[in-house]
Amino acid sequence: MPRAWYNWQGDVLVLNLRVQPGASRNEICEPVGEQLKIRLTSPPVDGKANQQLLAFLAKQCGVAKTRVKLLSGGSSRNKRVGIDGPVKLPAGVTLPQP
Repeated sequence: MPRAWYNWQGDVLVLNLRVQPGASRNEICEPVGEQLKIRLTSPPVDGKANQQLLAFLAKQCGVAKTRVKLLSGGSSRNKRVGIDGPVKLPAGVTLPQP
């Protein structure tokens, strides 16, 4: 059953995220309401946290960094990210039904 914090648009997995920069480690946490919480070690300075977020999600989903796009929230903790054709799925994400 789809959750409010993600949806599929064709082969693209769209995640609604709440990002916590400056954490002690990088990790995917539990969903909080309609967002999946992600902790990152990078500070929110000069786009470093955004770059780390995209690289972290690419690694978690088994895709190249070029297949992960920041759709909205460049300067906010609330972000939407699209992952084109993820090979691995984050916990709680199910494949779309045909």
